[in-house]
Amino acid sequence: MILFLTGNTFRDRTGCEDKAEMIPDNHLIDEMQKVFPVPCRALYFCDDYDDEEDGAWFDELSEDIRDGFEYSGFQFESFICVDGRNASQAEELIRQANFIILGGGHTPSQNRFFKGIGLADLLKAYDGVIWAISAGSMNCAETVYAAPEEDGEAVDPAYKRFLTGLGLTKTTILPHYNYWKDKTLDGFDYINEIVLPDSMGKTFYYISDGSYILVKDCIEELRGEAYIVHDGKIKHFSAYGDSVLL
Repeated sequence: MILFLTGNTFRDRTGCEDKAEMIPDNHLIDEMQKVFPVPCRALYFCDDYDDEEDGAWFDELSEDIRDGFEYSGFQFESFICVDGRNASQAEELIRQANFIILGGGHTPSQNRFFKGIGLADLLKAYDGVIWAISAGSMNCAETVYAAPEEDGEAVDPAYKRFLTGLGLTKTTILPHYNYWKDKTLDGFDYINEIVLPDSMGKTFYYISDGSYILVKDCIEELRGEAYIVHDGKIKHFSAYGDSVLL
């Protein structure tokens, strides 16, 4: 299995803000070209859904993701969105696929969906490429740090910040450093008053958009800018263009 852990795979397409293109930073597209299967049979894992409106949204998001990849030169023989509507077919769909995308979204909700369909077990025999985005990258870890992200979560004593993930990597990743570094949530400074206290006895890698972790042949390599968070402290770990073994 080859695993890409990204924060945000895409950016607005030049001159077309309602369309996306892949971020080429840190040789991301180059690395994808080396391993992209041809013909490519892709699955896009979203989340469970509550009603038909959610289903329509997932279908639209799936098409946008496909379009972003194809605009950047990666074509698909098939591209199937997996959510609550067809989750019962997940085992057979994975058996036929050679490229799996774990999309973004609300990390705990996606985590519950993955557990509900037994995705960790279903992926044990899979030997293709997995491309993870944002929450999907977070949920690939053995232990997921589901940092609060929605209003009310930072002050909710019942909100679980640490979850069991898919176990595809030992690295706990946090995406979108550029976005969160100056944000507040529920009145708290996001990094200094939420993330740093939660890092006591733990280690997180906070990556900037355009950075990613490549897992290949059991070797994990961080590409691009990232910060390491450990025991209540954060420090610069790597810069744009860097490649660092973890």
